[in-house]
Amino acid sequence: MTIDYDVVIIGGTLAGHNAALAAIQLRATVALVEPKVNYGLIHHHALSQIGNMAQQLRDAVNLGIHPSQANTAMDIYLNGVNPPKLESSEKLPISVAWSEAMLYARGVVSNLAQLNSPANLAALGVDVIQGSGQFESSPQLGFAVGDRSSGLPQRLLRGRTYLLASGSIPAIPEIDGLQTTGYLTLKNIWQFLYGQGLPVPKPPKNWVILGGVPQSIEIAQTLARLGCRVTLIVQHPHILSPLDPEIAQLLQAQLEVDGVRVITQTTVTQVRRIEDKKWIQAGDKAIETDEILVAIGQQPNLESLNLAAVGVKWHRHRLVVNEKLQTTNNRIYACGDVIGGYDVANFANYEAKIALKNALFFPWFPVNYQCIPWVVFSQPMVAQVGLTEAQAKSRFSRDEVLVLRQYFKILTAAQIRGEITGICKLMVLENGEILGASIMGSEAGELINLIALAMSQKISVKGLANLSPIYPSFSEIIEQTVREWEKRRLNKNIALQEFLQDFFHFRRNWNR
Repeated sequence: MTIDYDVVIIGGTLAGHNAALAAIQLRATVALVEPKVNYGLIHHHALSQIGNMAQQLRDAVNLGIHPSQANTAMDIYLNGVNPPKLESSEKLPISVAWSEAMLYARGVVSNLAQLNSPANLAALGVDVIQGSGQFESSPQLGFAVGDRSSGLPQRLLRGRTYLLASGSIPAIPEIDGLQTTGYLTLKNIWQFLYGQGLPVPKPPKNWVILGGVPQSIEIAQTLARLGCRVTLIVQHPHILSPLDPEIAQLLQAQLEVDGVRVITQTTVTQVRRIEDKKWIQAGDKAIETDEILVAIGQQPNLESLNLAAVGVKWHRHRLVVNEKLQTTNNRIYACGDVIGGYDVANFANYEAKIALKNALFFPWFPVNYQCIPWVVFSQPMVAQVGLTEAQAKSRFSRDEVLVLRQYFKILTAAQIRGEITGICKLMVLENGEILGASIMGSEAGELINLIALAMSQKISVKGLANLSPIYPSFSEIIEQTVREWEKRRLNKNIALQEFLQDFFHFRRNWNR
């Protein structure tokens, strides 16, 4: 059997790109088949930054900065130039030029697209084939790129192994009237906002967002901070079910402060268009809106891959893989949200590393998500790793689990920046083993990385106690939380307390 590549990677996701670069670094021969890279996630993060800055400038107005100065600061940030001075302040405390904000986001995406361009990948040694294709099993396993029905020649790629990194597509619920009324998804919202290649002058004023996933929460807050009226509807008791309930309640409160109307434990039963307005029936509520965003979840993007012919099984919302990320065909691996779960970039990149090692060498490496953090890019940010409080207490005896918590308001850095909303929770065992952490607050995404590293290296909470963070910084919240563990240990150890008391009493009287 002729083998052209050590691995053929299928899919234009960032995880697929990272896997291709990692394989090249290991001196493997790599083909990357990508129909088109979706930078929707980057669009979202760039626009979120504008929303966050708008909020910061509104706060600045409350500190006495003139509205025209705040608007000027926003223009400088978006355009990089100093615009003409505004003469009137008869406007809202801070306004956002929507078209310019979208152009800023587009510029960020353009820069990243250049960094991940086929030319750059090819220069590094990746054989990039732009297009789509399908698996073929006869006379031997291969991946044919090109549309056979078009009459154009196909290119058959033969690899020792294959890695599916094709991402996911939106899962659409069966709601009466939704298809005929029309809706947006996380996949096409950015194309909608750009219109015919140019940003729309302003977004629809009223939005209803269906679904409690990280991106739906982030977009809801961003749109609200950019002046839209937003209603977020979720079926679960909390806005994001995997979150620690205490953190979820705080996050919901923050969304409501920002102007997002949050409706939980509610099912949408029908959608209608009445006189150019969309109406949603959510429980016993009828809600009028300009636009609907469906973000309830994702399903694998397996269109026309001909997986059944090569023995790969899948369900509606996930591809079947084992702990080594092998599909039911042991030469085909998969990573990212094509195998199910949220569209979380660092999870996909972690899975790509494991799948690639197994595909290039031997399938010896299992996935272990216990030490992989994930984050909601809200403001303030929410991050989590390992077990939540409820999960830890259900897996271990309640007496074994210590829940350590501290609030950001005690931090000097938080007080200086006026970002005191936040909490850090550590779940640990009596022996100091860290089971998990949940953080809501500024720099939560960076802080959770430190705790995840400690967990992956089996560093106990005692090891974190040796951390001497920069002062002032948000990293101090970890040190302050760990102090709670030391305090509780000392309070439980009566013998040690008596020894310390006697020791210092002896020392005080030594030279008398």
